[in-house]
Amino acid sequence: MYKKVDNGLDFVVREKEVLDFWKENHIFEKSVEKNVGNPEFSFFDGPPTANGRPHIGHILTRVMKDIIPRYKTMKGYHVLRKAGWDTHGLPVELEVEKQLHIDGKQEIEKYGIEPFIKQCKESVWKYKHEWEVMSDRVGYWADMENPYVTYDDNYIESVWWSLKEIDKKGLLYKGYKIVPYCPRCGTALSSHEVAQGYKDVKERSVFVRFRLVDEENTSFLAWTTTPWTLPSNVALCMNAKEDYAKIKVGDEYFIMAKALIPSLFKEDEYELVSVKKGKDYEYTKYKPLFDYVKDTSKGWFVTNADYVTLTDGTGVVHIAPAFGEDDAQVGRRYDLPFVKFVDDRGRLTDDVYDFKGLFVKDADRPIIMKLNETGLLFKDMLYEHSYPFCWRCDTPLIYYARESWFIKMTAVRDELMKRNLSVNWMPPTIATGRMGNFIENVIDWGISRERYWGTPLPIWICDKCGHKHVVGSREELCKLGGLEKAPELHKPYIDEVTFTCPECGGVMHRVPEVLDCWYDSGSMPFAQWHYPFENKEIFDEVYPADFISEAIDQTRGWFYTLLAISTLLFDKASFKNCIVLGHVNDKDGIKMSKHKGNVVDPFSVLDKQGADAVRWHFYTSSAPWLPSRFYPEAVSESQRKFMGTLWNTYAFFVLYADIDKFDPTKYNLKDCKLSVMDRWVLSGLNSLIKYVDDCLNEYKIFESARKIQDFVDELSNWYVRRGRERYWGSEMSDDKIAAYMTLYTVLTELSKLIAPYTPFMAESIYQNLVRSFDKNAPESVHLTSFPVADESFIDTALEDGMEEVIRVVVLGRAARNQANIKNRQPLQKLYVTGVEFDDELKALVSDELNVKEVLNASGEQDFVTYEIKPQLKTIGPKYGKLLGKIKEHLANADGKAIVNAVATGTYKVDIDGTEVEFSKDDILVSVKNKEGFSSEVDGDISVILDTALTAELIEEGAMREIVSKIQTMRKEAGFEVTDHITLGFKTDSALLTKIMNDNTTVRNAVLADEVRNDIDGYTKEWDIGDDKITLSVKKK
Repeated sequence: MYKKVDNGLDFVVREKEVLDFWKENHIFEKSVEKNVGNPEFSFFDGPPTANGRPHIGHILTRVMKDIIPRYKTMKGYHVLRKAGWDTHGLPVELEVEKQLHIDGKQEIEKYGIEPFIKQCKESVWKYKHEWEVMSDRVGYWADMENPYVTYDDNYIESVWWSLKEIDKKGLLYKGYKIVPYCPRCGTALSSHEVAQGYKDVKERSVFVRFRLVDEENTSFLAWTTTPWTLPSNVALCMNAKEDYAKIKVGDEYFIMAKALIPSLFKEDEYELVSVKKGKDYEYTKYKPLFDYVKDTSKGWFVTNADYVTLTDGTGVVHIAPAFGEDDAQVGRRYDLPFVKFVDDRGRLTDDVYDFKGLFVKDADRPIIMKLNETGLLFKDMLYEHSYPFCWRCDTPLIYYARESWFIKMTAVRDELMKRNLSVNWMPPTIATGRMGNFIENVIDWGISRERYWGTPLPIWICDKCGHKHVVGSREELCKLGGLEKAPELHKPYIDEVTFTCPECGGVMHRVPEVLDCWYDSGSMPFAQWHYPFENKEIFDEVYPADFISEAIDQTRGWFYTLLAISTLLFDKASFKNCIVLGHVNDKDGIKMSKHKGNVVDPFSVLDKQGADAVRWHFYTSSAPWLPSRFYPEAVSESQRKFMGTLWNTYAFFVLYADIDKFDPTKYNLKDCKLSVMDRWVLSGLNSLIKYVDDCLNEYKIFESARKIQDFVDELSNWYVRRGRERYWGSEMSDDKIAAYMTLYTVLTELSKLIAPYTPFMAESIYQNLVRSFDKNAPESVHLTSFPVADESFIDTALEDGMEEVIRVVVLGRAARNQANIKNRQPLQKLYVTGVEFDDELKALVSDELNVKEVLNASGEQDFVTYEIKPQLKTIGPKYGKLLGKIKEHLANADGKAIVNAVATGTYKVDIDGTEVEFSKDDILVSVKNKEGFSSEVDGDISVILDTALTAELIEEGAMREIVSKIQTMRKEAGFEVTDHITLGFKTDSALLTKIMNDNTTVRNAVLADEVRNDIDGYTKEWDIGDDKITLSVKKK
């Protein structure tokens, strides 16, 4: 029949059994195959890099990416899920450099490009096994046997095709621009890469004297946060329209923006000499700070530009055209000399003879010291600002003039903005905020990297005339190069291919750069299928994707490159719906990092609490796009609240169903005589199915999971708890059959409903409840269809009524607690106001609160007294002199009448000839129960318990206490629920003796075949009210 269920919370062992079952029976593959020919639901998997270990954030992305494809598969869609690996780029090169104990491009080239590339290809898979194990353990279903790999020649060929298409549109060009540059990696970075590496840093900024050539003892004051650029200074810049003041400070004169003088000088420290516009200072000459430049004839004067602002500094900006785009534009406009005293490794050149070889950031302090020695330093101070660092090696970036290859994204900015707005971003603020702002200010994409391990740029240049040709396929390469077979599409092999220039007959050589690896990952929609060279039909079916999801840092990474490339090639967004995930923080909300020691090893949690617990925690802790707090205790709590509750309910069913040999295939739910509780829980189940289906269709994971959790809580703590006795009888009565079929139906439908959320637990429940009896049922819960709500079971009026019942019960329990009366002690009457119940629901309240009668009352006023005081804040200002007599009147007045009056209007009274008027805001009301009653109020509902106890009620209460104690002893003694017992007792209480000897209810409830007035077996002494009794239980 049923497999016995361990009701412990050790889910890990069970999950591993399920994992083995899935693998042995190829359940994932079957789930995809069964829907072949059905409508497609397309999902794109963002490729991780396998040369780094997976962390807890990757579990979040895995579980969020997994739930929707599982759901859509159960809805009948064909969902291809091709896994992928991002295998190119700096991360791999840096890892290999560490392995080989080499540092930088010079040592790589000394080692040899070919052996280095081979090492990169091996290093890519360093942690592949860990990634696969993690993906398996969290239940992430994707085709990892046939993944797309970005270093594969087929993939690269598709990327080459895309670049040729972009070149055909005239959007691929080479330019000499100021680009963000990593001196450690020796390559430029794109704007979306830079956006991922900003840090807040404190650095030395300086105010420097630039001495005028024609005026003694007079200086322009300029401010900079990058002292290392000062040796390359060739000009100053002012805003032509702003006011600049010449001031006298002691015996010295300074020129700076008038508006910023107070930021450097107090009023009594300077004397205003003159005020001019920035335009008036244009071409004013000043002396170079250093003697590093030999020919100073062309520069070192004041320029004008609108970008100069007066938000901070001095309003005078130092210009070094080699290290900033604004500076470069000024340099071109004024024909300034181009001075670049920094080499490719970010070190000062030999021209800066006293600091040569220093890394730029290390040169700041000695340069400041030299300025101080020469009297040119006015002031230095710490300045906190956001500065870009290399997102891969953590080196400070410098803005640096270099030749690079660019895609002209500025030409498609408007199209990009339209495509961005076509995406259903979750949250919607991404479209107009983080992504929208980035696209609105989009700059051309610098796609070339001066590195080695990457997709080689398929650009060949003639060494004579400079003619450019972009190769779009291996076939084209072979034709041009006279090759029978194309070489591997990587350096150094591809660099050996040359061909004749069609323009001048010269030799065409490939440019040395490789492609930005973000372009690789952004090409996956078509490159994963080797499009357009094959699989055109598949591509047309799955493009664009219906759904993608990654963390928020991918907004300006993978999400942007997907959007950019698809706009360039296909003039549409490559995805329709995107859940942007928040970061995973520690329990205090602090970002996890190794140096803080707060990183949680994902495997430690998976191996302790299990995958379903981690999944459920992420689904229910917060909306996916909000930062989540992750720590083992939180996962355990999520597991206990939902998984533990559902599992114990399932275990309860199996325990009794197995005892009764209950076979669900022999009965039909619709033929059963359902109780009001059965009808309620089946209505709630079908309403839940409808709600969850609607939610998942709209990607509302958090809301749907919380609703499931609430339902399971009510299932266990209301439906099952209230109906336990229905399963206890030895006969298979109609009511028992209805109870079994109802709970069976709820559990089996829930197993399908939760399958996308907690796939392991869902499988365990399904196999035991369904496959144990019906071998023709689908082999796995993940091969079933998603549940469909049966509208005939939905009774919203009953659900609403039950919700009110639960509210009344909660209030009734609180009223009992207030009166210090246990729930086992029956009471005669409960009065309810604000809601009316039919007889069925009334009976539930009566039984749950252990009262004989449930009566409707017009209001709680008949059962309570009111103590009324004035609200001094409002009454005092209006009737200050009468305050004493107002207090006296309210203390002695009819409190009920006052409360009723202010409920609908005001209460008026004459005090010493003055009419005093009270609204509900003018009085403070204290409610006290009348003797013999206990009341509680929640909004419009009040309950009042009659607490009077008769001798009959006291006897019944004692009987219930005794039954509870005996049941506890049965558990403690380790008896099975079906074991019959001999019951012994000893007591001096006449009441307890009567109960033990005369009450068959006790015997039937605890399966006692015999009650004896002596002790034998497992024994315990108990207090029952004011009396004592010793009880013993012994198995027959």
